[in-house]
Amino acid sequence: MCPSRPLLGRPRPLRTRLVLSTVVLVAVVCAVIGTVTAIVLRSYLYGQLDTQLGEAARRAAAPHPPELQARRGGPLGFVQGGGQPIGTVGALTAPDGRVADSAVSTPARTTRGGEPVREPLTSDQSEALAALPRDGRPHDVALPGRGQYRAQSVTAFDGTTYLVGIPAAAVQETLGTLVVVEVCVTAAGLVAAGIAAAATVRIALGPLRRVAATATRVSELPLHRGEVALHERVPEAEADPRTEVGQVGAALNRMLGHVGSALTARQESETRVRQFVADASHELRTPLASIRGYAELIRRAAPGGGAGEGREEIGPVTRHALGRIESEAHRMTGLVEDLLLLARLDAGRPQALADLDLSPLVVDAVSDARAAGPGHAWRLDLPAEPVAVRGDAARLHQVLVNLLANARTHTPAGTTVTARVRVASGGSPHGSSGGGLVEVEVEDDGPGIPAELLPHVFERFARGDASRTRNGAGGSGGSGLGLAIVRAVVAAHGGRVGVTSVPGRTVFTVELPVRHLPQLPLGVPPAAPSGLSAVAAGD
Repeated sequence: MCPSRPLLGRPRPLRTRLVLSTVVLVAVVCAVIGTVTAIVLRSYLYGQLDTQLGEAARRAAAPHPPELQARRGGPLGFVQGGGQPIGTVGALTAPDGRVADSAVSTPARTTRGGEPVREPLTSDQSEALAALPRDGRPHDVALPGRGQYRAQSVTAFDGTTYLVGIPAAAVQETLGTLVVVEVCVTAAGLVAAGIAAAATVRIALGPLRRVAATATRVSELPLHRGEVALHERVPEAEADPRTEVGQVGAALNRMLGHVGSALTARQESETRVRQFVADASHELRTPLASIRGYAELIRRAAPGGGAGEGREEIGPVTRHALGRIESEAHRMTGLVEDLLLLARLDAGRPQALADLDLSPLVVDAVSDARAAGPGHAWRLDLPAEPVAVRGDAARLHQVLVNLLANARTHTPAGTTVTARVRVASGGSPHGSSGGGLVEVEVEDDGPGIPAELLPHVFERFARGDASRTRNGAGGSGGSGLGLAIVRAVVAAHGGRVGVTSVPGRTVFTVELPVRHLPQLPLGVPPAAPSGLSAVAAGD
């Protein structure tokens, strides 16, 4: 597997980023508000608690007359005094700092003698309370078994030090409830904010999606060739320059207008070029035919056998020049015919379509190729049944001739060239129109096509002479239009052509739609001419 970007680094859609940004912003605001609220409430509640603690400390430090102590139950009787919360702790310290006596405020209970019931601290609780700093300020103290307390030390007028503590459980419970409520409200708010943001962003990005849909439809148009009517535009409602999306839509409309003008100018230029090529090719046919005729007439009228009446003796150099003139005129005539054919195909001229069997066309084309290239090994691979297509027999024969001539010209003697006809997977040789595809392949075991030339072999005037072997020392290059004609003719028949090539195997594949051909006999494949090796279909 090729290395890919980490998941966190992948770009997310704008809609997702906007929704996430909104939710994160709401979460931050809720967190700040909740934190500030909790801090303020804690400060307020602990302030009240410290006020109560201060009142209890003043009661502990107040003078304790014997009759008051007797009525309260001793020096720690202030713990059970009025206004003290249940659970208030009071302790009397010894000179060494340890707790000498302690009491905890409980619901009012008395003994049979009328004295209040005192509940002392345990040893662990006394040790925890004795560790309280003696600075007279409130501190948090954790008493084992009783929870968190707010406690402080106070010194009475007689020098006795008291330790006073008030439970902080109610404050902590209130703060805990507040935190739970804030978390629940924040979670619900985030869900609501996410849903609302998603709906809002979806509505807000609707015009942008329509702009993107327009661009997508334009991208699917075949703009690379032919006459293109570029009528796609962003609706005016999405092209308002007062909005950001409208600015994008307006810019896209301007760009489409420029592209449409450029395509129209390109089509007009191509039309003029095609018309010029067609006219020039048509006009050149007559003078070329005249040149060939006059050259042949002079060569035949002056065979070089001596002067006679109406004849002039012509030397071998002149005869060779006349032969070259005739040969080049013939070659130029073929080039002009090819250009004229391409111009007609580009113009979409109607063809002489008829239902026909491909196998006889392939046999005839291979026979002609064998006569032109006896140094090659020619093979046929035909199906047992006729393969019907609808097309122009002359043009399809020209496709086969050009492919075979390409294989013969660009491969050395001794190369094996195989012409193959087969029905593609899922098709039937006698299916209805559009029911399948028939493939015609021309394969050779020559040196192959260079990789840099392979993408351009079907372009006009593409040459591979520099790298593919020529057949014979005096072989001359073609016009470079043979494979271009193949592609144009196949495209005019609703098919396509492709090529794959590696050293030792080059395959040109022509795909054509299968047609119904009931009048042809079934089960009788065309006979291969003598000198051609046949291969059973499917071998």
